[in-house]
Amino acid sequence: MAQKMLIAGEWVDANSGATVPVVNPFDGTPLEAVPKGAREDARRAIDAAREAFDRGPWPRLPPRARGEVFLKAAGILQNRLVPIAELETRNQGKTIKQAQDADLPFSIDNLIFYAGAGRTLDAKSPGEFTGDGTTIFRREPVGVVASITPWNYPFMMAVWKIGPALITGNTVILKPASWTPLTTLELARAFAEAGIPRGALNVVTGPGGEVGDELSRNPKVDLVSLTGDTATGRKIMEAASGTVKRTQLELGGKAPFVVFEDADLAAAVEGAIVAGFVNGGQDCTAATRLIVHQNVRSKFVARLLERVATIRAGDPRQRSTDLGPLVHRTHQQHVLGFVEKGKDEGAKLLTGGTDERSHHLDGAFVAPTVFDAVAPDMTIAQKEVFGPVLDVLEFETFDQALEIANGVEYGLAGSVWTNDLRTAIRAANALRFGDVWVNDHLPLGSETPHGGFKQSGFGKDLGADSLLDYTTVKNVYIDLTGQARKAWHYTTYGDPA
Repeated sequence: MAQKMLIAGEWVDANSGATVPVVNPFDGTPLEAVPKGAREDARRAIDAAREAFDRGPWPRLPPRARGEVFLKAAGILQNRLVPIAELETRNQGKTIKQAQDADLPFSIDNLIFYAGAGRTLDAKSPGEFTGDGTTIFRREPVGVVASITPWNYPFMMAVWKIGPALITGNTVILKPASWTPLTTLELARAFAEAGIPRGALNVVTGPGGEVGDELSRNPKVDLVSLTGDTATGRKIMEAASGTVKRTQLELGGKAPFVVFEDADLAAAVEGAIVAGFVNGGQDCTAATRLIVHQNVRSKFVARLLERVATIRAGDPRQRSTDLGPLVHRTHQQHVLGFVEKGKDEGAKLLTGGTDERSHHLDGAFVAPTVFDAVAPDMTIAQKEVFGPVLDVLEFETFDQALEIANGVEYGLAGSVWTNDLRTAIRAANALRFGDVWVNDHLPLGSETPHGGFKQSGFGKDLGADSLLDYTTVKNVYIDLTGQARKAWHYTTYGDPA
């Protein structure tokens, strides 16, 4: 039996009745089918969200009441954490220990955070700025928000998008990635059971070329929020420009991992393994460029290869597995294409790639891969591979390290490894990335803003700053004089009083 979409508070099929199968990337078996939504389905959801915003109760509820829905949804999800995590693993390929111990608990904490954060949002204090009246600043929801999420963190990214949008009183149409829609539907089910009014949250499954494009172009949508690659972000901006709607974009990354000569190499190597191969490298903050001081590069690489050899690839449902398959065979071939490009451009393949280890399993696997002798201008050092592929680059001076680190079009995340406080602060200040870690890589909290510079997009997920992306300020002026003719009216007609 096929899943259904949520539109106007009802679980429905696509208007055409068409469905599309969802496949397990570990063994290629079909999981479930979901509706193959099209433009008319997107329009149905947009109309439902528009009606819910213009005339429904959700935007008019006090923040406390919206927060109560969030807390109920969080409780429902907590009770279902294990089966939803298992579904996330089967659908996306990530390991069960990541889904069950990290992604799902963190996402639930995000909802709990937003339940309270929505009650703290305010605007500037009112005042008499002209001398003749009081000005009130109102912070209001933007309106109808279209949220488009990626396939690497299906559940978590859905929470990051709808959380700040809904808690501030917007209504939402959520479009999950076509490869990984199943846990997004479970998130919507929890909100429906928690009592969110009809039309406040809608989910449409279907191809981005139709559903996503309609969400981006339709004049009834006020804001489009995307987490995805930079190329898709450009398409969204172009489509949204026709109606001059706002966009909020968290796009690609090519994170530098800068290891200075005085760094704790054992810690840096552990950090590189975790940050480089997290989620199979399918993470826009993944530490894919290991920029290492020339005096410690050889020792660093030797330790790195020793640790890479211990990574256990296999069935992601087993808690002993460290590396599951990539999300889809199409993406597997995309990553392996980058590996071949790296070899063609002269990088030295130390381990992984298309070697025998990657063929021991039938799913969409790529073995943990490490390139050495990578030049900063090589394709694998410039473009987002989005797989378990690490590049080792070398530097001599501080300035050279920062030039290499900043020398990409992306600006999402990076890290610095050093035991010298002055070096750490200088580097953190100079790195043009939205997240910079020192002697660690990846930690985020519900309270910490996350978002990029340059072509990694703009706007924030997480933290109170994300609420600002989904709200707008209205200026309300109240005359206090009671006079028909004001002193300044002569500037338009007549003479001064």
